[in-house]
Amino acid sequence: MQQNPSAYRFIVIDGVEGCGKSTQVELLARHLRARGQKVVVTHEPGGTATGEAVRAILLDSDLNMSALTEAFLFCASRAQHLQEVILPALAAGQVVVCDRFSSATAAYQGYAGELGLDLFEDLDGITTGGRKPDMTIILDLDPLVGRQRQQASGSTGPDRMERKTEEYHQRVREGFLDYARRLGERAAVVNADRSVEEVHQAILQVLGLD
Repeated sequence: MQQNPSAYRFIVIDGVEGCGKSTQVELLARHLRARGQKVVVTHEPGGTATGEAVRAILLDSDLNMSALTEAFLFCASRAQHLQEVILPALAAGQVVVCDRFSSATAAYQGYAGELGLDLFEDLDGITTGGRKPDMTIILDLDPLVGRQRQQASGSTGPDRMERKTEEYHQRVREGFLDYARRLGERAAVVNADRSVEEVHQAILQVLGLD
């Protein structure tokens, strides 16, 4: 968090289900554009035609797959996403704000799925070529609160990932926090159990944009 704000060209916002990351991605992009920045908003899994096809498989409630299979699919989507969207945008001088990235695979498959972070690091290194976000912001929230938010919002029924057990989602939360600690100054944890505006302001503070 001691970097110059101009260094934050590739920003990821991530966290448990229902933490409000998609809302915060849009608010941050709006703020950056108001400051004259050219911003690309994208998401994972997806962000490309290939990625969206992979996303449909990953979230299909009728399918049952291992954590290793999930990890390979997420990494396949990410590889295409980087080459087709993220790296070209960065090369053009744009700011990329991404809803989920490697942090999600670390938390969901590496930690909660018990693949182990060593295997995750190997897969992620191959997938990204070592290109990490300049800042990964983890929105920290009790998964039970996140589930309540989703139900209150009237969102569609839970997808395959959302249907996993309460214990699994608690491990996901722990995985996000552990991954943030491993990233050091390239990550920040923001308390998401407060109003949308309060969370937004906390994100701006992390990025030196307040």
